[in-house]
Amino acid sequence: MAWIAAAAPALRTAAPFISAGTSLIAGRQASAAGEYNKAVANRNATALMQEAEAIEKQKQFDLARFDQQFTRLQGETKTLILTSGAELSGSGLNVMRYNAEQSVLEKDILTYNSKVEQSKKIEEANFARMQGEIAKQKAKSTELGYYAQAGQSLLRTL
Repeated sequence: MAWIAAAAPALRTAAPFISAGTSLIAGRQASAAGEYNKAVANRNATALMQEAEAIEKQKQFDLARFDQQFTRLQGETKTLILTSGAELSGSGLNVMRYNAEQSVLEKDILTYNSKVEQSKKIEEANFARMQGEIAKQKAKSTELGYYAQAGQSLLRTL
């Protein structure tokens, strides 16, 4: 027990430095955690942007497939009109024109829906980046708090 009494003054002298060192380490860890969280958020944003690009590619594919199907439909319609003995005028022509008008409308709907989905993904990506920046700023604030604690510990020794 005598050694404890003998070591007490040294421990009291070292305590502020130990506390300051611990605070500095905690500050570095807070900073590292903030950088990690920001990196995760940026990775999520990148994945969301890739989803937006995939939506655009899917739209292009869907439009090309739709054009093929429409061309086939118009060909079948024309064949049916001509094989029925009717001429390609009057109501037969009206049917083909109506099909063409519906085709444009359908393609516009496909394009619109694709743009809406892309916009959602881009907004989600932007939000993920903002969350990453907020996490980094919170960590920076925590880091500064730990550094202030370290400074206070050292000032108490004076």
